[in-house]
Amino acid sequence: MTFQPVLPLPGLAGWNFLQETYDSQLDTYSKSPQIGRDVEYFKEKFAQPLAVEDFLSDPRLRRITMTAFGLNGEEWKTGYIRNVLEEVQDPESTFLQRLNNTQYTNFAKALEPANGQINLLSSEIDNIAARYSAESFELAVGQQNDSMRLALNYQDGIGDVVTEESTDEAILFKILGSEPIRAVLDTALAIPADLAQLDIDRQAEYLEDRLKSQFGISSMQDLKDPEVVDQVLKRFQILAGINQNFASTSSASTALVLLGNAAAGFGAVASQNLFLSSF
Repeated sequence: MTFQPVLPLPGLAGWNFLQETYDSQLDTYSKSPQIGRDVEYFKEKFAQPLAVEDFLSDPRLRRITMTAFGLNGEEWKTGYIRNVLEEVQDPESTFLQRLNNTQYTNFAKALEPANGQINLLSSEIDNIAARYSAESFELAVGQQNDSMRLALNYQDGIGDVVTEESTDEAILFKILGSEPIRAVLDTALAIPADLAQLDIDRQAEYLEDRLKSQFGISSMQDLKDPEVVDQVLKRFQILAGINQNFASTSSASTALVLLGNAAAGFGAVASQNLFLSSF
């Protein structure tokens, strides 16, 4: 039986508990029979050069590998995966740049076939296997609490989005193209859903302004600073909890709460901002 993550509390308290116990929980999860068998299978298959067509024809191997790069559920797109692996071999191709998907870019560059063969070093095999265990653990966390999964994904993935050579503009477009990263920031910054209907350049400008004003950063490179990551995830957990509570409250109860706040001199947004002012 696969070990199930222990998440005794929701919200910020639950997030803090998960952070404190993450290493021990991940270690226990990685030793569970199903994960162990998958890792062993993956290492066995890549112990020698593997033809791209053999990779594409092996659904289990595709699932394990795609999951390692945050692409769980994409393994059935064999034609698309073939195209990605072909394009990464072409130095003149701009396909991955135009795709603007960090997960697929990392996947393609990690496997990067040559002459129709995928040839991984032992250290690369170990790294991908470890990523598979960690990503699988995140998915298991998400089955209990999706906000926790998104936070773990952000913690692991923001460094892939904010790279040293990237300009602020490039980072903003990468964020907008990454659904998991964007989901965290949309919640943490209380960005309205209809922003997505605007032109992509205007979305980037709005996002940049909100990030700088909320977290006091001067450059998008600051987003990978551990203290900024911590601030983002604290706000995300708090606001995600507030949003969930509002969603689970009946419309009548919500109306009474809002009326009570209004009578006390605080609207819903003002009350939320007052609470968050210390974070």
